[in-house]
Amino acid sequence: MTISAVAARAVLEEACALAGFDPAGAEPVRLAENEIWRLGSNVIVRIARAGQWKAALREVLVARWLADNGVSAVRALPSEQPIEAGGRPVTFWAELPPHETGSVMDVVTLLMQLHPLPVPDLPLDRLDPFVRVTERIEAATSLTEDDRAWLRDRHAELREQWEHRPRGLPECVVHGDAWVGNVVRTVDGPVLLDFERASVGPPEWDLVSMAVKVSTTGTVTAAAYAEFCAAYGMDVTKWEGYGLLAGVRELRMTTYAAQYAATRPERQAEAQYRVDCLRGRAEPRPWSWKGIM
Repeated sequence: MTISAVAARAVLEEACALAGFDPAGAEPVRLAENEIWRLGSNVIVRIARAGQWKAALREVLVARWLADNGVSAVRALPSEQPIEAGGRPVTFWAELPPHETGSVMDVVTLLMQLHPLPVPDLPLDRLDPFVRVTERIEAATSLTEDDRAWLRDRHAELREQWEHRPRGLPECVVHGDAWVGNVVRTVDGPVLLDFERASVGPPEWDLVSMAVKVSTTGTVTAAAYAEFCAAYGMDVTKWEGYGLLAGVRELRMTTYAAQYAATRPERQAEAQYRVDCLRGRAEPRPWSWKGIM
């Protein structure tokens, strides 16, 4: 077990003691920005970063709202949560049955259930597409100062454009990070995960998540994307605001990789490649960006 896993287990054990769960035999599922553990009682424990209490509470409330409205989503356990352990918000979830990664069509199926719902009386913020971008640029110490200055300037440029973005579809509750990595398929159909970025904003933001997989990274085929658009009834790449939203997504994906690279040398080449792509130093789109976990 790594040192980080030891520290995470200490928080896990404190949280389980407070919530009445037995941590014996707990196994780490993923130890990253958010730490995920599986208990022997078919319970999943999610340990968020310090200072993310509001986001953790929002995840629980949104999951329960989706369940009340018949949208297939991961289920928050009925106990009062989140709880605080080790200065961090901790939430508890029902473990999913056997499943596989969702498909492009699973994503659009769930978005078509989510987007028409009336905005609920929940503590949902307005969409902030630039959340944590500043912090990630400042943490990206593997990059040169010239590259970081360019990212800061690009961030400022996109922020200014966002304030004057074109009108699109009526605003609604958006997932905030709608791609196949946040959808799984069980024998009963697709299930939506991860509501950390759920907010109120333009539905095009959720559609752009899929579009950039075609135009930017080439990880979704044109045929699969055409099916996605036909099902939803809109091709966001034809909307006048697409370039702006795609640019924000590309910046987010790049600064996320750059933050990771600062402490993981094996990720530095990928982070630098993404910066080079944005700065016009690489081949034309679509680029060959590799996943960062």
